[in-house]
Amino acid sequence: MTQNPFTAVFDAQRTAVEQSQNLTHDALEAQKASISALSDAMESSSSLFESNTEMTKGAIHAYFDALEASMPEDAADFDEMRELVDDGFDSASEAQTQSMESMLEMLDESEAAYDEFAANYSEMVDSSFDAVLEAHGQVEENVSAVAENVEDATDEFDVSA
Repeated sequence: MTQNPFTAVFDAQRTAVEQSQNLTHDALEAQKASISALSDAMESSSSLFESNTEMTKGAIHAYFDALEASMPEDAADFDEMRELVDDGFDSASEAQTQSMESMLEMLDESEAAYDEFAANYSEMVDSSFDAVLEAHGQVEENVSAVAENVEDATDEFDVSA
């Protein structure tokens, strides 16, 4: 028996469907990875903010030290100014920390929700693609059977002629 001319078409279609299924899974995994990367970036930016706060506070203290050294002893109360700067930075740092913790918690919850969605969606995608491939296989069998019948009829016609 010879291979029917539609075999290559069905093979190409099946390959395209399977590649679409793989791409869907890859897209879901890429989205998961991007959510995780966002969380990591936010955590890094939080530590960067803390470092920047300490550096800026240190620079302001150094500025006050330089001013204090260049002025008469009782010209200004630099200790009080340093304390005000420290209090301001501490308040800002605390607010930033609380905000970042809330955002990270929300992001963790979103990541967990997306993981659940992705698992359910992936399952649905797999069952849909399985159904498409099963139907595709049935159509291929039907076309092959028709092609075989046509080939047999052609052979019989050639023999009788």
